[in-house]
Amino acid sequence: MVLESQEAMPQTSIICSSVLGPSCSGQVPPGMGERGGGAGGSGDLIFQDGRLISGSLEALMEHLVPTVDYYPDRTYIFTFLLSSRVFMPPHDLLARVGQIYLEQRQQLEAGSEKAMLKSFSAKIVQLLKEWTEAFPCDFQDEKAMAELKAITHRIMQCDEENGTVKKAIAQLTQSLLLSLAARSQLQELREKLRSPAVDKGPILKAKPPASQKDILGVCCDPLVLAQQLTHIELERVSSIHPQDLMQIVSHTDSRDKHRCRGDPTKTYSLEAYDNWFNCLSMLVATEVCRVVKKKQRTRMLEFFIDVARECFNIGNFNSMMAIISGMNLSPVARLKKTWSKVKTAKFDVLEHHMDPSSNFCNYRTALQGATQRSQMANSSREKIVIPVFNLFVKDIYFLHKIHTNHLPNGHINFKKFWEISRQIHEFMTWTRVECPFEKDKKIQNYLLTAPIYSEEALFIASFESEGPENHMEKDSWKTLRTTLLNRA
Repeated sequence: MVLESQEAMPQTSIICSSVLGPSCSGQVPPGMGERGGGAGGSGDLIFQDGRLISGSLEALMEHLVPTVDYYPDRTYIFTFLLSSRVFMPPHDLLARVGQIYLEQRQQLEAGSEKAMLKSFSAKIVQLLKEWTEAFPCDFQDEKAMAELKAITHRIMQCDEENGTVKKAIAQLTQSLLLSLAARSQLQELREKLRSPAVDKGPILKAKPPASQKDILGVCCDPLVLAQQLTHIELERVSSIHPQDLMQIVSHTDSRDKHRCRGDPTKTYSLEAYDNWFNCLSMLVATEVCRVVKKKQRTRMLEFFIDVARECFNIGNFNSMMAIISGMNLSPVARLKKTWSKVKTAKFDVLEHHMDPSSNFCNYRTALQGATQRSQMANSSREKIVIPVFNLFVKDIYFLHKIHTNHLPNGHINFKKFWEISRQIHEFMTWTRVECPFEKDKKIQNYLLTAPIYSEEALFIASFESEGPENHMEKDSWKTLRTTLLNRA
């Protein structure tokens, strides 16, 4: 996928891989069976062509819990654990799983199936293992951790002689604690990192100090800079977890008063990643506007066009969009004399691929091509897919808004949550790709810490480079200069 012309990439289908198993469609694999739930039996779960499409919340919870001769499809485990938090907090679901486990265990002990208890306990532990591995952050909540301890304690009490189950529980607990400790340390590190400083910009028509570096003084190779941007993107996006993305749809519903609200404290990673996009856009605008000489500004614009082009070729659409957004900001876009010297053919191609018409049809075609390349990749470089994050979030939100959570019969519209889960899983697959490019700390340090101009300072610098052309711009220029001078 190399960006050379305006020709759109061929339309390709997205091949969906499963979250933890072979299917992402909700199909019931051969031999898995279709387990009904609730008082109504299988009537509380509705299947269509072997695919679970709806059910009551209670039936869906029961469908999650294994029996002696049943274990849920792993894609169902992921999808239900992910979507259930829209209706109830994880610790309440865990408590209900514990209740269902006890009910089934009592039935086995009362009957003639005591020999089955060992197998049943092992399946429950396996379910808990998959839960703690897929959603370890659920157990940062003290209530969820307490419920987990309660369930595992009951299992060990009832299976005192089952060394295999005890060992599995010990390994599960140790892995979970290590994962939570690592995430806690990473969170502390992120909180220590400062956002790029906002520079007040040039107050008078003084040239920047000769010692003041610009991006070309740090890196003049567009490909290298695109690779370093990809490093930063993958590092930042790796802090986003599936449950963070479900916050997009976790809002109070009048039909479910008990349902948990979206927790603002859990959207930190989403906001931090979105903030990176904005900082990159502002950095691009700053680098252009701070240059005094028109010839150098022209060179700077052409450099960023080439960087955006290399980002496209890598599959880093988020950085590409941020760069284009920076060049389209008013303080940069109004520099007509500078743009007249720029060879804009490459920029026109970039804007073609990011054309918002028809719901960003051109971009989506390119994203599908990159997705297919990633799935067929023989090298780590071909696996990189970093979508435009804002558009991905809007897609999830739109999917949530156009499809109801409940059907007229009161069932949960599970068909909707299969699709949301599929898209979130695909995104999470992209975030797990290890960046194949060598890290350059000097370049990354500049990208992350270089001062960026405020919007006001950008306009001042822009007007000083190319004077106001009309009365409106002249009035704005005078107002901004007065404001910044008073602050200084």
